[in-house]
Formats: sequence, structure tokens, C-alpha cells
Amino acid sequence: MPKLLSGFERQLCDIQGRLFERSRKKGLDSASFIAAFMNSETCAYLDMPYDRLQWSGEEYILENLLDETRVAAAGALFGKEELFWAGYVYRYWHLLTGENSRDIYKQADAARMKACYPGFHALDVAMAIEDLKEINRQEQS
Repeated sequence: MPKLLSGFERQLCDIQGRLFERSRKKGLDSASFIAAFMNSETCAYLDMPYDRLQWSGEEYILENLLDETRVAAAGALFGKEELFWAGYVYRYWHLLTGENSRDIYKQADAARMKACYPGFHALDVAMAIEDLKEINRQEQS
């Protein structure tokens, strides 16, 4: 049976989902935002067992990211639900497996998440993660 996330951990997933949604409101190119975030120091702080940034809220986290790195503006936008789902799944994945966000992104980049959203968003999150990992394994073989 997969690990059950605590209420605190699920809140972190929700914050990251809302962060990804906020990137759309800011008009940031979705693929560029996701790549920049998942490979950023900002995201690495969120990967820590505890960091003050985890409770800063999505607005502050986005500003922190934009201070750290460049994200293309006025690009292609993913749907609001796609963005929330991707952000939520990435954080859940980290909390479930302990893998860092950079390694997770190598297995499932923004294009993969967008392509898989229609079939995977209705799955249990842990099952969606297993399927994303399996797709990556098959591509690596």
C-alpha cells in the first residue's frame, strides 16, 4: 500500500498546485515556467523536510522564483486545471518517493504532464505517478 500523505503534506501539494495556476494568471509561458520552477533553488527549498518558504504562499513563492530565474512571458498557456494538476502531482511525487524535483522533472517534463493530463487526472495521484514513472522507464529501455 502506498504511503498516505499527512494533512500538512497535502496542503503543500495544494499550495504548489495554486502556484502553477498563478503562473497562468501572470501570463507566463507554462512549459517555461514549469521547467524553470522544477529546476530552481526555490523548488529545492520546497523539497526540504521543512523550510519557511513552504508556508509563504503561492504569491510569495512565485515572486521568489521570478527573482531567481527568467521565465518566458506571454507564451503558450496550459489550462488552469492542467497546471493545478501538474503542480499538485509533482509535489505529491516528491513527498511520496523522496525524489528531488529536478529528477522528477527529468522523468516527466511539462510536455509529458500536458499530454498525460486527459487520461491521468482522474486517477488516484499515486497511480498516476506510477504510470508516469513506467512511461519513463519504457522510454529509457
